[in-house]
Amino acid sequence: MLKKYSFDSSQIMYCSQELLDAASNRYRITVQVAMRAKRRRYEEFDNIDNVHMKPAIRAIIEMSDELTQPEIISDVRD
Repeated sequence: MLKKYSFDSSQIMYCSQELLDAASNRYRITVQVAMRAKRRRYEEFDNIDNVHMKPAIRAIIEMSDELTQPEIISDVRD
């Protein structure tokens, strides 16, 4: 039986807004989120255990965390 995990949609909105505020180009950050989500989807294709969060939402959260934690290196700020 699959567990249905819930997450706070206001947290997702906050993370999205952080990304958009930090980005110099909204189109570019949107493309970066989409590319990361696509890459993550194919990397975790065989992992059935982790289906509770969509790849795009996970990408937004990860990229937002990388903005707030400078020790994490990412392609967000290139």
